[in-house]
Amino acid sequence: MKEKSIKKIFNAIEGQKVKAAFYKGKHRLFNKLVSVWDRGLYSHMELVYEDNSAASSSFMDSGVRFKHIEFNGSNWDFIELPRELFDESISRTWFENHLGYKYDFLGLIRFAFGPIKQSKKKLFCSEACLESLGIHDAWRFTPNSAYALLKSIVEKENKNG
Repeated sequence: MKEKSIKKIFNAIEGQKVKAAFYKGKHRLFNKLVSVWDRGLYSHMELVYEDNSAASSSFMDSGVRFKHIEFNGSNWDFIELPRELFDESISRTWFENHLGYKYDFLGLIRFAFGPIKQSKKKLFCSEACLESLGIHDAWRFTPNSAYALLKSIVEKENKNG
């Protein structure tokens, strides 16, 4: 059996690796505002799959999408998510089923200004990423709180691992 075939079978059984990427650049006004509102380092979240395609909901791209991104290490922090807990195929399928949903700008503002109704057809970045990973009530998480959540899950998994 060829090595690629063995790898495909292994990934189908074990799930494929997903990385969470958190943007800490402040080159655009929107990124600066999100960081200030969220009182943290990060202003955006992406999921990065083994083929290096990325998925998220983006203000600049008007909503949920897949995209190829050249990740500059000085602007991004990454968390490799355990295969046992987060499966790439499930996450990809979620994004495929939600392509075209608009960016939820008002949902993001909710964190700064209080109660704004949750949209069922609009998503912001961390909400989309966490929903695709099976996190309940993902609309409650900003990029910075999503980072803290996933970092804690990975650290706990590594201790128990």
